[in-house]
Amino acid sequence: MTTGWTGDALLAAIVLLGSSVQWLTGMGFALVAVPALVLLLGPAEGVALANCAAGAISVVGLAGGWRRIRVGAMVPLCVAAALTVPAGAWLTRRLPSPVLLLTMGALVTLAVLLVLHGTRVPALRGRQGAVVAGAVGGFMNSAAGVGGPPVSLYAVNAGWTVREFVPNAQLYGVVVNAFSVGANGVPELGRAQWGAVVGAMVVGAMIGRGLAERIPEKRARLLVLSLALAGGATAVTKGAWGL
Repeated sequence: MTTGWTGDALLAAIVLLGSSVQWLTGMGFALVAVPALVLLLGPAEGVALANCAAGAISVVGLAGGWRRIRVGAMVPLCVAAALTVPAGAWLTRRLPSPVLLLTMGALVTLAVLLVLHGTRVPALRGRQGAVVAGAVGGFMNSAAGVGGPPVSLYAVNAGWTVREFVPNAQLYGVVVNAFSVGANGVPELGRAQWGAVVGAMVVGAMIGRGLAERIPEKRARLLVLSLALAGGATAVTKGAWGL
């Protein structure tokens, strides 16, 4: 774990970028921030912090869009996610750090490529699709801090618009991250680090909201996925080197 003034500054920069992306596109904090947080804090602490931050951002984001939640789809999705969170947390505690880095990076990279491709999967439709997406997302969220891509793929296969997707993704973020924090715990950070994290989240929200009015949605989405792909590849490289 990197400590001191430099480490706090890096931590703040990572959280600020992830928070900006989350407010800009409705999701993406974990995709952008997790690989960098894992490299900076270590796998366990990086995932735990991502769970805390992404959950907090989702709570705030949900406040303005809860009326557009699709209860019929989200109940089975969130229940399935909650049931698989313990398995992901169990795996995280038992794998060596290089293996975790490699696994997390590979999951992020694969997920980004699937979302970029707009993969159509018959199994991700209807109530069955909600259960599958939720189960995979819950496991990935607690194991690697990245549980959004399965839900994104479900939304693509269900034909949801961005307006429909965002509030439902926020609800999912609240539920799955609450269970993930319960399973993984809260990261052991000092006061200065927590201060840097909270401050970066506030500033990131302001930046993201401001940019949302200026950057076209497709360009913003491509930027998020490109950053996530680079982070995933870096984590894979460091994990493989550690082995």
